[in-house]
Amino acid sequence: PFFTVQVQTRTKEVQLGTWKDLVRNYQRHQQQALLNITEDTPLFVNEAISRKLPIDGRLWVMEALEKTGQAAPLDKQKQRWEVYWHTLPEWATLVHEWAVANGMTNTVCTLYELVAGDTTVGEEFHGLDQGVFKKILKTLEARGRCELIAFDDNEGVKFFS
Repeated sequence: PFFTVQVQTRTKEVQLGTWKDLVRNYQRHQQQALLNITEDTPLFVNEAISRKLPIDGRLWVMEALEKTGQAAPLDKQKQRWEVYWHTLPEWATLVHEWAVANGMTNTVCTLYELVAGDTTVGEEFHGLDQGVFKKILKTLEARGRCELIAFDDNEGVKFFS
């Protein structure tokens, strides 16, 4: 029943909650913020029992995640998605707390340094997709906690305390 969208309202709600948790946890475990729902990945396919969640079921789950700020479509067909295991405001708080704790305020850091540099190894945002990371920084910028800076074909950020 897990791979077939249920009809009974209560069962369907429970199923949706389970799928939402699975998608977020899977993407978090894989350290992968991007998801193409047309691809038969282990997330949506169980080869051992020859079952898979159909595309319309996948879209149902992703649209539910979108409503709670935990996913955003990247195309009009809603096939490619960004998945946030933390909402953008939660991510923004995590990144800002890291910057303050590590003395990175009033210093310009490149986006590359933040998502792939040695100083962020072990941080949850290390290795995060740069497009998602920019959205996190824009959330912080809207709070007045950082300023995005463009220079020499590169992008950086200056954090404020």
